Parts: sequence; structure tokens; C-alpha cells
Amino acid sequence: MTVAAAPSKGPELAILRHLASVGGSHTPIVLSSREAGAAVGVSQQAADRHLVALAKRGLITRQLAARRQRISVTPAGMEQLRREYEQYRRIFEGPGRMKFSGEVASGLGEGRYYLSQPGYMLQFAERLGYSPYPGTLNVRVGPEDRERLDAARHWKGIRIDGFEAGGRTFGGATCFEARLGGRRSHWIVPDRTHHTDVAEFIAPDFLRKELPAKDGDRVDVTIEEA
Repeated sequence: MTVAAAPSKGPELAILRHLASVGGSHTPIVLSSREAGAAVGVSQQAADRHLVALAKRGLITRQLAARRQRISVTPAGMEQLRREYEQYRRIFEGPGRMKFSGEVASGLGEGRYYLSQPGYMLQFAERLGYSPYPGTLNVRVGPEDRERLDAARHWKGIRIDGFEAGGRTFGGATCFEARLGGRRSHWIVPDRTHHTDVAEFIAPDFLRKELPAKDGDRVDVTIEEA
């Protein structure tokens, strides 16, 4: 399970943006604390404190030398910048909406077990307006659409809270309104998921039968932000 870092604020966020803008998300960049401070309008001492804080929280990596340092922005750091971007995008562009197509694929068969848990079923009925068919439809996407889906994970969605039952913990998830082959559904993103090329969908009906669709069939998908 990946735990999200606490949001960066003020100069820390400015330094993180600067590092990414000069290529630090692709390859280590060499600069001094003075140069980092000058780029965002703070002193060398303040910049060094912010760089140390960013490194401690796993948002950057640092390899120290005599006067300069090699710095990379980590995937966690880029995730934070994506969340920041999505906040501004919503302000200026409104709720997000994306269309893509992908191939229907079989999953591990765990969806039926999880969707049948009373702690989830009650929330689905209250917050989505229906009780889902016990199982998910998996749609595999290409590299370009995977990047767009990764960004969409930060959209505003419908929260499904985690809970404890039977001595174990069930994690939360976020759901997004979707149309899958023209049929109402929701894209469900578990909190504990790793970014993959597969998007999972739930719906009131058995989608494989209603679409109909089998493994390898292509299906058109539309996802909307809440």
C-alpha cells in the first residue's frame, strides 16, 4: 500500500514545481541550494530546509556533493504536482470528462467477494443509487490512455469509505460516473490500488451480458468528474 505524502505548501511546492519544470522528473539535475532558492525567491538557507523536508517526505531524492547536489523528483512528488494541477484545471475548465476505448479483460475474480460485503453494498445503494452486480468489468487501455486515467484518479469523485468487519479491514474507494458501451456504470478506483493499465467498472447489470462483451472485445468508455 502506498501512503500519500502530506501536501506541500508555499516555497516547498514552488521548489518541487521548479525541479520538475527543469527536467528533474526524468533525470537527476545538478544545482545548489542557492540556485534553488533564487528560482523561487527564498534564501539559500530556507531553500536547503525545504529540500531536506521534501526529501524526508519522499518527494525528491538528493545526492550531496561539496557545493551542489543531484536531485530527482520521485513518483510521489509527481503525484503531488498532478493533484495540484487537477485543482487548477477544475477551477479554470470545470469538471473533467474523458473518452477512451479499451479491451475487455478478465480479472482475478475478487470483485464478487468485495462487492458483496454489506459495508460496501449499503454505501453503493446510498451514494450511487443502485446495488451493483457482484463483480467488476475490467477494461485494459493503451499507454496513452493509461496516463490520462492516472491523472483522472485525482478528480473529484464519490467516496466509498473503508470499514472493518469480521476481524479484517476493507479499504475505501472513489467512484466516477461512467458510460460503458452506452450503459450507466461507475469507474471504481480502490485506495490501495497500484496504477495499472486496467480500469474496473461496476454497474447495476451484468455488463458482459448486457453489452454484450467477451475478453478481447473493444468497448467505448466515458468518465466524468463529480
